[in-house]
Amino acid sequence: MSSSVLITREPVVNQQRAITANRIIVHAANIQQAIQALENLRPHWPTVHPVFVSLGRLVPTPELLEWPLPENTLVEFPAPALQYPQIQDLIRRFNEAGTPLALSWFQPGAAWPDGVDCRFTLADVNKVASPDSTPGLPLAWGLPDVPAFARAVQQGYTGAAGWFFLRGVTPAKELAPAHAQIVHLLNLVRNDADITEIETALKRDVSLPYKLLRYINSPGFGLMVEVQSFRHAVTILGREKLNKWLGLLLVSASRDPSAPAVMQAAIARARMMEILGAQFFDKVHLDNLFLTGAFSLLDVLLGTRLDTVLEQLSLPPDVRDALLGAGGAYAPLLKLAISSESFLPDQLRAQSEALGLTMSQVSAALLQGVAFADALSFG
Repeated sequence: MSSSVLITREPVVNQQRAITANRIIVHAANIQQAIQALENLRPHWPTVHPVFVSLGRLVPTPELLEWPLPENTLVEFPAPALQYPQIQDLIRRFNEAGTPLALSWFQPGAAWPDGVDCRFTLADVNKVASPDSTPGLPLAWGLPDVPAFARAVQQGYTGAAGWFFLRGVTPAKELAPAHAQIVHLLNLVRNDADITEIETALKRDVSLPYKLLRYINSPGFGLMVEVQSFRHAVTILGREKLNKWLGLLLVSASRDPSAPAVMQAAIARARMMEILGAQFFDKVHLDNLFLTGAFSLLDVLLGTRLDTVLEQLSLPPDVRDALLGAGGAYAPLLKLAISSESFLPDQLRAQSEALGLTMSQVSAALLQGVAFADALSFG
């Protein structure tokens, strides 16, 4: 049954650590289950970046040819399966159908079929030091942190798949002035300061009003009218809803060129939590769930210890407790969102079952979160 299928995900980044694709790993008992689950997810399919489809421990079979892939989808074939003539034939059939292909679990000497285009090759850097013989653009996998990525690039890798960019960053003890300014702005709104005072703080950085209105008017928000100013935003949204979008200003405040990948991860978590939270909470809590996910990577984004940031932010107790690992009402959904970022599904399945969520609900929310984050176009 497709309802028992889970997906997890990884980003694919280039040498500058900018997102270039999303990789989803389908965890199913057989290909038929995987195909049905993928078809059910079609309405939520991310469209901004290409999507790599990995079948986890399964190998593609001819049944997969019958599924009409979304046009931005690449299908992965595992290198160990290349030894079988029927897999070689299937790869040629996918190629004839115009399906972009990728090779995973690369091994030196893997016999990719002659004359067939391979867009990308994923290789475990712990097993493949040099990617010179890959049939497609080599992407590193299994990286522990940012320094390891730098070494992989020196070895010839053109990018990587995975979450290495969340590790290996040394936090500072204080907020940068630009970040502190946005924290001040958030506190003004949450503490019901006068609109004129908030507008004055907002205008101290000319880029902030522009970015705020861009986020509010993004297609993912679905407003029927275009918001023209901060005062207009307050009228249309109300102050509570505005906190969510001001939170995006803080999440997107980093000047690091690699920050968009972290921003995407944070906002995908936020949107996933917001969607699933509707099963458990009244609407008044959903924006706080969004903020919890969005702020869960502030230490990486701002290069500052998380507790240092939170000391200066006026946040509801449940948000603060979840972010600091102290439990609270929002913590289970944050753990669920984080567990969707593992290659293996065990933790995600356990968290989903503990919350009484179906696998279909979780997978749909995950893809919607990724699509929402991609559509914001951080930069």
